[in-house]
Amino acid sequence: MNGNLRRHLAELEQATELNALQKCSEALRDHYAVAHLGYHWVSADGEQYGCGTYSPAWIGQYVQNDYVRIDPVILGCFQRFHPVDWKELDWSSKSAIAFRKEAISAGVGNQGYSIPVRGPSGQFALFSVSHNATDADWLDFTEKNRRDLILCAHSFNQKALEIEVKRRPEPSKPLSGREVDVLTYLAMGYSRGQVAQTLNISEHTLRAYVESARFKLGATNTMHAIARAVAEGLIVMGGAARNARGAWPGRDTAAAAE
Repeated sequence: MNGNLRRHLAELEQATELNALQKCSEALRDHYAVAHLGYHWVSADGEQYGCGTYSPAWIGQYVQNDYVRIDPVILGCFQRFHPVDWKELDWSSKSAIAFRKEAISAGVGNQGYSIPVRGPSGQFALFSVSHNATDADWLDFTEKNRRDLILCAHSFNQKALEIEVKRRPEPSKPLSGREVDVLTYLAMGYSRGQVAQTLNISEHTLRAYVESARFKLGATNTMHAIARAVAEGLIVMGGAARNARGAWPGRDTAAAAE
């Protein structure tokens, strides 16, 4: 870690209000000489908080259109625990293709790198950098700065938790075994009909399990329930896979949760 980065993190450590995080994100963007740097918190009830260098117009467009439900970066990183290059994510759906086009037009950049961060009671956040660069140059950048970016990500999240204590999600209630099964299959990409058939229950009963799980997890929709269940380690992918009938359908989690 060089001296400039150490100084930026020391200033972050002294922050006592949210606008200090904003100033630090701008300083780190300049330090890394990238187009944008941002911290994005998505709570289990769908509430969002963030700071970063994206334009106000793009932030407003993102929130107004509820892009958190289709953003491949958010959806892809929910089930990951290590840094993710955006090229590794699934951008093949029509909604993802359109979203990427709008993001690039807004100046986000054609390359991106996100670090998932998890805190207490299922808290989930992303620390991301993005830029316009060739694949080779971006790979060189991420490999060179990976460790320091991870440190920045966790420093940002810890400071956000300290400042925004009221945003911490309430502890969720335990899920039943069948509720875990239902959310697990939905997270794997199964449609509701396929889940009902696999578990040998009616779709009406399936809906009851989904609603019960959502209530216990404090989630406002199925996607948020899945996200929180994954974050808290309630979903055991291997266990469900042993009971699955046939191959996994090629559908994404967002579609299955609708």
